[in-house]
Amino acid sequence: MAVFTEVSKKDAREVLRRLQIGELVELRGIEGGIENTNYFLTSTQGEFVLTLFERLTAEQLPFYLHLMKHLAHGGIPVPEPRGDKYGEILHTVAGKPAAVVSKLRGKSQLAPEPVHCAAVGAMLARMHLVGRDYDRHQPNLRGLPWWNETVPVVLPHLDAAQAALLQSELAYQNHVAASSTYAALPRGPVHADLFRDNVMFAEDTLTGFFDFYFAGVDTWLFDLAVCLNDWCIDLPTGAHHAERAAAMLTAYQSVRQLTAAERELLPAMLRAGALRFWISRLWDFYLPREASMLKPHDPTHFERVLQGRIANPVHA
Repeated sequence: MAVFTEVSKKDAREVLRRLQIGELVELRGIEGGIENTNYFLTSTQGEFVLTLFERLTAEQLPFYLHLMKHLAHGGIPVPEPRGDKYGEILHTVAGKPAAVVSKLRGKSQLAPEPVHCAAVGAMLARMHLVGRDYDRHQPNLRGLPWWNETVPVVLPHLDAAQAALLQSELAYQNHVAASSTYAALPRGPVHADLFRDNVMFAEDTLTGFFDFYFAGVDTWLFDLAVCLNDWCIDLPTGAHHAERAAAMLTAYQSVRQLTAAERELLPAMLRAGALRFWISRLWDFYLPREASMLKPHDPTHFERVLQGRIANPVHA
């Protein structure tokens, strides 16, 4: 969550005054991530996260912010946006659309065990079910149309073997998306970016999901595949971790059973999840934006994950 836009203490004090949540104690930029500007905002009334949106527009943002409120009210532990006296939860800070949300307790579990993967799987299924009656709709903005637009932009930066893999997998995913089996997949609001660093734990107890700013309406199976591709992968090698994956899938299905179509397409969606993040990391790596504390992720990690998902399909 790199800092693209510097926020002054004066700006922070004005936000706190507008939201009536105390006086400024500390303002600290958050390192990591590559999309938005994020600060820890500590006041005399508690700890919050201030986010300035660098790519999403004021027209797109209500989907994400109201989704978090909907999930929070449905019992899912997520940051809840803070509103002003008029109930408005989308604000403007330093000329950018912004939000202030409650800060979750705990810390990210970056070396997960099966118990952590099970907790994520069960909560993900609960989140999908709670989101069924959310009344706003916005597609996953990093879905298949974005892949088709972005691949030609990153291809010139790749060697012949990488380009061939990227193009062949994109063709395969377009074929899958046109199938009747894919059309039968259950769908609704998804997180679409639920990596290890977007989940909080206190000891082994899951305390929350956060960073919903890649969310959108997509297949629930894609959301599950994105989780499996991070939580249940050996980071140094990109290899599948069967025990952690079994824990996540079993826990997910203890809350919501996968349909026949989902079971059939799990291998394809694991490939889709790997492709999506390979493309976005290539884009961020070769076409970066200027920002303080910006550290683009290594794109070769998801290239390895994709190769592994093709060579060794995983079934539910």
